[in-house]
Amino acid sequence: MLPCESEQKSIATILSSADSEINALEKKLALLRDQKKDLLNNLVTGTIRLPEFCKEVG
Repeated sequence: MLPCESEQKSIATILSSADSEINALEKKLALLRDQKKDLLNNLVTGTIRLPEFCKEVG
């Protein structure tokens, strides 16, 4: 037994919306991973420094 056509369309709309949201979140995750990689690389190479480690020891 299949649901009626209008219910099938409603389900398809919900699933399409969820799929679009998943794709957008996957893109955002990829961007955040790239940003993390770049920041860690800059910290390791000394290109940027954290303020708490730049204080003069006295």
